[in-house]
Amino acid sequence: MEPNSTPASPPAAESENRESGGGELRFETMSGVPIRAAYGPEDVTGDAEAKIGEPGRYPFTRGPYESMYRGRNWTMRQFAGFGTVEETNERFHYLLDHGQTGLSTAFDMPTLMGYDSDHPRSLGEVGREGVAVDTLDDMERLFQGIPLGEVSTSMTINAPAAILLAFYVLVGERQGVSPERLSGTIQTDILKEYIAQKEWCFPVEPAMRLVTDMIEYSTREMPRWHPVSISGYHIREAGATAAQELAFTLKDGFTYVERAIERGLDVDSFAPRLSFFFNAHIDFFEEIAKYRAARRIWARELRETYGAERPESMRLRFHTQTAGVSLTAQQPLNNIVRTALEALAGVLGGTQSLHTNSFDEALALPTEEAVRVALRTQQIISHETGVTNTPDPLGGSYFVEALTDELEAEAYRYFDRIDELGGMVEAIRKNYPQREIAESAFEFQRKLDSGEFTIVGVNRYQSEEEEVPLLHIDPALETKQVERLAATRAVRDSAAVESSLAELKRAAGTDQNLMYPILDAAREQVTVGEMVATLQEVFGTYTETPVF
Repeated sequence: MEPNSTPASPPAAESENRESGGGELRFETMSGVPIRAAYGPEDVTGDAEAKIGEPGRYPFTRGPYESMYRGRNWTMRQFAGFGTVEETNERFHYLLDHGQTGLSTAFDMPTLMGYDSDHPRSLGEVGREGVAVDTLDDMERLFQGIPLGEVSTSMTINAPAAILLAFYVLVGERQGVSPERLSGTIQTDILKEYIAQKEWCFPVEPAMRLVTDMIEYSTREMPRWHPVSISGYHIREAGATAAQELAFTLKDGFTYVERAIERGLDVDSFAPRLSFFFNAHIDFFEEIAKYRAARRIWARELRETYGAERPESMRLRFHTQTAGVSLTAQQPLNNIVRTALEALAGVLGGTQSLHTNSFDEALALPTEEAVRVALRTQQIISHETGVTNTPDPLGGSYFVEALTDELEAEAYRYFDRIDELGGMVEAIRKNYPQREIAESAFEFQRKLDSGEFTIVGVNRYQSEEEEVPLLHIDPALETKQVERLAATRAVRDSAAVESSLAELKRAAGTDQNLMYPILDAAREQVTVGEMVATLQEVFGTYTETPVF
């Protein structure tokens, strides 16, 4: 949880103080930006017309497209994955049948860490927090009956992302869908793993090589695919403020751009396929301002620093997920309200894709009923509220524009500090963003414990516990997945497996793009864990230096 912008105990009879913003009351955003009692034209400084602009035009503050939701609604993409591939496939079909317009895949912890389901470290984790995928056959079962040429798919995976992308390409091949027809996103944002989520397989530099390999491969072979979804979501969930989420995420993005340019790619050939993934937290206006500032900064830096010429390269497009960390186990039905407000901030901020959390996710993986309510929340916002009728309806608001300016300025202060440290990779090695996030998380917890900030049902307005039905994962699924993995290993061509792994190891020691030997290995039913272990023989592993 993070702070909200409402003081916990406003005195009852200080209306004049409220009007003036004086007294001991503190009005500020979750990032700590002071909020005055009123805003006016004097708060929009500089060349307001150039900064704010028009929707669909540089600097894209008001949105990446001229018509926004009048022309195309956002993609409703609920995150789903649990148990076996068959169970998750069933959930995919359920969501599509109820009006979802894109898929979003959650993998279990062993898959995220590059372990097969029979690895000793996978014990007790298989299928628990996402779906277990070990082989190409698993991936094919996961998307059984789903035409990949017609559905946009998102996959949340980072360290072994190149392997899962290869599986997806080959499933498309089995369906008769060529790579150039596949559309969707794979997260691949390894820098935020070292900053926040802590799911890595390799040291930073070879991990960055794999990211660049994927950008290069997708630029050549998959023109509709987004090879990196630069993710602030997990940075925010780890305790960052909105300003930190904005700054660290964009700096990660600039680092990927620099690596791809160093590889020899023209910025306009790949930048249009980079996308972002932001958190939607509970501080309504600060979140909207964050998205607007992100678009303006990205457009400016892509044009002025990296030499992009195509408007498509400068347009920041993003997926949004409501804040999981804002959900409470106490009074879980309140989470429906929190999620609706967070989703509305994402829509008013101009998101291209949205996931709404289910109200029971502070307790367990979501039930079908909870997922349906979460999806209906998006549909109500889209079809009933009228907020989609005009692009950026809050554009020109003195308050929103001033807040956008403030978040932009704070992001540049972080950029300057990171540059002083030698860039984002060096800043991570020196634990700079990790320490900043840890200190923000500590500060919030202090304010929550002291009652300085309110979370309804947690530190104010407590009530009796509410019982809600929970989804339970059958422990037997782990045995089933391990047996299936053993069966796959028993029937595959062992010589071909050994040969493809030897080629992968050889290529890892060169500058060759690794996507191609990974694809060859995947065709031979080489598993995720086998490929990761082979690459680790060349790349080594990573050990974190603790922040405190």
